[in-house]
Amino acid sequence: MKIHEYQAKEILKKYGVPIQDGVVIESKSEGKEAVQRVADQFNTSQFVIKAQIHAGGRGKGGGVKFCSDAAKAVENIDKILGMQLITHQTTPEGQPVNKVMVAQAIDIAKEYYVAITLDRAVGKNVIMASTEGGVEIEEVAAHSPEKIIKVWVDGPVLHAYQARQLAFGLGFEGELFKQAVKLLTNLYRCYIETDASIAEINPLVVTEQGNLLALDGKFNFDDNAMYRHPEIKEMRDLNEEDPTEVEAGKFNLNYVKLEGNVGCMVNGAGLAMATMDIIKLQGGQPANFLDVGGGANVETVKNGFRIILSDPNVKAVLINIFGGIVRCDRVANGIIQAVSELGLSVPVVVRLEGTNAEIARELLSSSGVDIISAGSLEDAAEKVVSAATR
Repeated sequence: MKIHEYQAKEILKKYGVPIQDGVVIESKSEGKEAVQRVADQFNTSQFVIKAQIHAGGRGKGGGVKFCSDAAKAVENIDKILGMQLITHQTTPEGQPVNKVMVAQAIDIAKEYYVAITLDRAVGKNVIMASTEGGVEIEEVAAHSPEKIIKVWVDGPVLHAYQARQLAFGLGFEGELFKQAVKLLTNLYRCYIETDASIAEINPLVVTEQGNLLALDGKFNFDDNAMYRHPEIKEMRDLNEEDPTEVEAGKFNLNYVKLEGNVGCMVNGAGLAMATMDIIKLQGGQPANFLDVGGGANVETVKNGFRIILSDPNVKAVLINIFGGIVRCDRVANGIIQAVSELGLSVPVVVRLEGTNAEIARELLSSSGVDIISAGSLEDAAEKVVSAATR
């Protein structure tokens, strides 16, 4: 689960990480009042207007504007709020800006980067820090990898020597060194206690006044842990998510939209990945990842069909089910009902193996539904790619 910058800063502030603060609004009519509130609260006459969307590169897309006075701030609120913001992380159509943050302008002396995530290769959390802040970390890794400091942490606590190692590696001295050690320690505690999958500050800045400050914040959270954090779960903004993925979540379907034309319905994440791989090997392009899970039933299959077919790019569908916990005859009944009720207009290839597979094949063959039966996984991939390219 992702959250907005202003929400990330609320969490950082709770854990003692100093932030660039401000006011969030959703209506242009609130602009003038919000600017005045920030001016009064932070004793400032200069502002930054920041679009709140779940995508990076907002500044390059025109979603972050420095304003030298209150009038400019109100003017930029009117421009940014409601715009279709296009960045390297959005679709070509862009992302609508429904919220903006009116923040105090900061006198920046130097920018840094710091983030925490799980390094799956070694099974430890890794803290990455760089003196190249304000830049996508992928660019730094590609062009200046020596400027990325990494410290691996085995456990829920960042030890003092590790925090000092990072602060020293970033070149901090004196009072800034002390601030950095405290900030990094608090950030790691925040990452652990909120069940985050990534906690990123980019940029982390040193102000002209000699203070460390999180100018931006980004968090991703483990969906499976959100039952432990209802206050974070409430921060979810469905307007920022793919509507098809949101709809799939209502039926406990694990769905991710992709760019291809072959719809996939599979049970089990491993089998789903293997299915997408073999579609690619046969020259096709998967249109989605859809894992209906081990407890798939008639309703699950029907809803999965409906969601797959809501994508106009889908030209054929592959159903690949291994009946371990789930019974293949239940899946077959779901397919029959879905075809009958939805009036499918694209070819459907079905491969069923495992529990009651023979019964399922008999149900499908006697039902009169128009499907293409497949034996092996390779056979299924060949047939669905061929059907999608006719």
